[in-house]
Amino acid sequence: MIKRFSAKAKKTTAAIALLSVEMVLILVIFILSLLALAYLIRNVIVLHKTGFDQKVFSYLQRHVSVENNDIMLFFTFLGTHKFLIPANLSLILFFILKKHRWYAIKVPAIALSSLALMFGLKHLFHRSRPDVPLIFHAEGLSFPSGHALFSVTFYGLLVYLIYKSVRNKGLKWSLIIFLLVLMLIIGFSRVYLRVHYATDVIAGFCVGTVWLIFAIWLLNRLEEQSKRKLNPVVQAPAISS
Repeated sequence: MIKRFSAKAKKTTAAIALLSVEMVLILVIFILSLLALAYLIRNVIVLHKTGFDQKVFSYLQRHVSVENNDIMLFFTFLGTHKFLIPANLSLILFFILKKHRWYAIKVPAIALSSLALMFGLKHLFHRSRPDVPLIFHAEGLSFPSGHALFSVTFYGLLVYLIYKSVRNKGLKWSLIIFLLVLMLIIGFSRVYLRVHYATDVIAGFCVGTVWLIFAIWLLNRLEEQSKRKLNPVVQAPAISS
């Protein structure tokens, strides 16, 4: 009996310690993303420093080729609304069929709020896109990159869901690393194609990270609150007539 209690206590302590490490790591990422975003806004929007962006363009110009163009066009497509809208709808349908009501709510809530946030920030900062795109002209404003922001909020949400639900550690971390690399390549493709500055993409990653962490936290709190309100109703004894 004592051994069982001791084993359970150790498992509980380990779980609390792991949760604490996770919370600290998430908080650090959140704060660093905010600080990086503030730094970019000051240098790019307020002080109009573009040296870093021009150096990146100059470096990438040496690596432009037909083959690389095709590769970058493929990856940039994975961050467009033409791909992400069906992907989000498919994810919502999956959770509805699996009867995961709150996951089915979280997906569109994060997607739609990210869209509103992107338009709001673009109009607030009103930075024009690069003058000479590589292949095609992109409409709209430049800072922050919508592709980078949506990559984090959609693929980052998948990372969160995989981390929470996949038990096989090898498969879990393989999928997480794949999605993280995919996000980076999508952002990189926008700079390669010269439809965004590098600082636009970095800012998009920062905004997406901050918003995803906040949105998941808020939606999880709402879910817990909803369950606490429903539990007494569900568990209440039936009134006999």
